[in-house]
Amino acid sequence: MANPFRDMSVVMQVLVAVAIAVVLVLVGVYVPFSPVASERDQVDKAVVERTKLTQEVAQLQVYQQRYGELKQQMDALSKQLETLKTIVPEEKDTDEFIRLLQGAASASNVQLRRLTAQAVVSKEYHYEMPFEVQADGPYFNILDFFGRLSRLSRIINVGDLTFSDVDASHGTKYPVRPGTTVSGVFTATTFFTKPADLSPAPATGAKTPGTVAGKP
Repeated sequence: MANPFRDMSVVMQVLVAVAIAVVLVLVGVYVPFSPVASERDQVDKAVVERTKLTQEVAQLQVYQQRYGELKQQMDALSKQLETLKTIVPEEKDTDEFIRLLQGAASASNVQLRRLTAQAVVSKEYHYEMPFEVQADGPYFNILDFFGRLSRLSRIINVGDLTFSDVDASHGTKYPVRPGTTVSGVFTATTFFTKPADLSPAPATGAKTPGTVAGKP
């Protein structure tokens, strides 16, 4: 039996072989459920999934950078909050307030004669805790005392300051130090933020030198 393929010329045989190869490739690629088509579908799915993951990673990188910025801001705000808690504490800390006054007075060589607690005043965001204070000492020492109060870590405002003659103020109640020229009564006010018992502390006064708020 004659073989038509062998009867063809070499060129025709090559063309027929190429055509058959092309048909086989097309069949393998486009015929459903063929191994090549399955592999192609898997590759297409992998490419789509990779593109999606790349986009998600890009979005997450933005969030990661933003997280670092937010963390730095939170750290800075935490430090500011700690500083503010020192300047305006949450609690009254009355003992600490009196200790600060005593320390500033001792450093300035000023005598504190009396501290009288006043009623706590409620404001919108904080509370004011005033004390009426009587002090005496040399004029420039009194100025230094007020300067020290302004530099303390806790805010202390001084107001309602009145001066009087030393002899008229003291009389014979207690001796004064040599060089004392000024006697004054003023209101020292500090602040706190946490609601608490707002009734004023019992008023106490010193009758002897070196005694403040009932403490020797």
